[in-house]
Amino acid sequence: MLNVPTLWMVFVVNFSALGLIWAYVTRSYPKFEAARYWMASAFVGAAGAMTALVRLFVDSSMPLLFGAAGIIAASCLAAMGIQRFYDRPVHLRLMVVTGIASFAGVVLFKIGCDQMQLRMLSYTVGQGLPLVLSLRLLLSPPEGRVSPGARLSGIVILTIIAIFVVRAVGNVLGGDFSAVAGSQSHAVMVLALLFLSMTLNFGFLLMAMDRLRNEVADLALLDDLTGVANRRHLLQRLSEECARSERSGEAFSLLVIDLDGFKTVNDTHGHAAGDACLQHFTLMAQTRLRPGDMLARTGGDEFCVVLPSSSMREGALIARRVLEVCRQDAAGCSGNDIPIAISIGVAEWDRGIGQFPDRLIAHADHALYAAKKNGKNDFAVYDPAPPLSPEPVEAARKFA
Repeated sequence: MLNVPTLWMVFVVNFSALGLIWAYVTRSYPKFEAARYWMASAFVGAAGAMTALVRLFVDSSMPLLFGAAGIIAASCLAAMGIQRFYDRPVHLRLMVVTGIASFAGVVLFKIGCDQMQLRMLSYTVGQGLPLVLSLRLLLSPPEGRVSPGARLSGIVILTIIAIFVVRAVGNVLGGDFSAVAGSQSHAVMVLALLFLSMTLNFGFLLMAMDRLRNEVADLALLDDLTGVANRRHLLQRLSEECARSERSGEAFSLLVIDLDGFKTVNDTHGHAAGDACLQHFTLMAQTRLRPGDMLARTGGDEFCVVLPSSSMREGALIARRVLEVCRQDAAGCSGNDIPIAISIGVAEWDRGIGQFPDRLIAHADHALYAAKKNGKNDFAVYDPAPPLSPEPVEAARKFA
């Protein structure tokens, strides 16, 4: 025989433990806002269950009503956490209206006129509607990839909704699945919902782990100083673009950028000033790039820009734009400002490069050296086959 008060006590203990886990996650990762809502959901749910247990010792309906309010609020907070996890604004007004309307229905059909079926229907709507509204985010997220934790959470919510429907239909057909009845059927449902609620929180934990793992993976592909892609990320992207161009035959371009006289900046003004120059150049360059272009720092004062679906001419136009913004910024320098000058080499993918990014980088480096030979603070494009110099007229006459 299942004992309902014992099950509710297990609910209190387990959800208090989950609340402590989410509190630790919140403290360790303060920017992970969803954890705050899931922490509040666990603690509020545990408080609601504890309040409902007080009715065993107090002959009053108030503990049961406040317990229902806690469980409804816990469902709303869990749904709000899902919204924040996917960086969606919290539908606070909708959640508040849903919670108040549901609780008002529970109070009305308990104290105003005791109608168990309508009371349980109000309670079910308050529990289930917030979770239903969050299903789309879990099973069809904006980024298109459904993580294992989100899939588990979605399945659990669907199962919980199915139990709510069975409970509502059972009440309409004459059964009593309310807490007041204390029947074995109610105990089985409480046990099932207890298990599913815990599983739902484990799904949330898996979602959090997947998000944090992805963030760590992203950090491994970013330059610590400038925040743009690092060399590893650049090589990955170039490999992808080379493979795509190999299949489609559509070219793309690469810029290799070097800050002129950067060693002098470090030696004269210090490394802190050099770091500031690198950061400032990064910001300037990004203002002249297009959506989809990728800026990467490959080391020291060297940068690369991947220009997808771009010809040599388009690459030269982007190089000119980046060069011009640096020239304009340098012209406006005064006092202790450090002007930034750059040289750029432009190269275009061709069939000879194939799926070997290092060949494209070598071509762009060759053009970069040509730009530096031209006096720096300029750009040059890679010319794979420069035209031969015309023979002198005298020599041509000798062979006539």
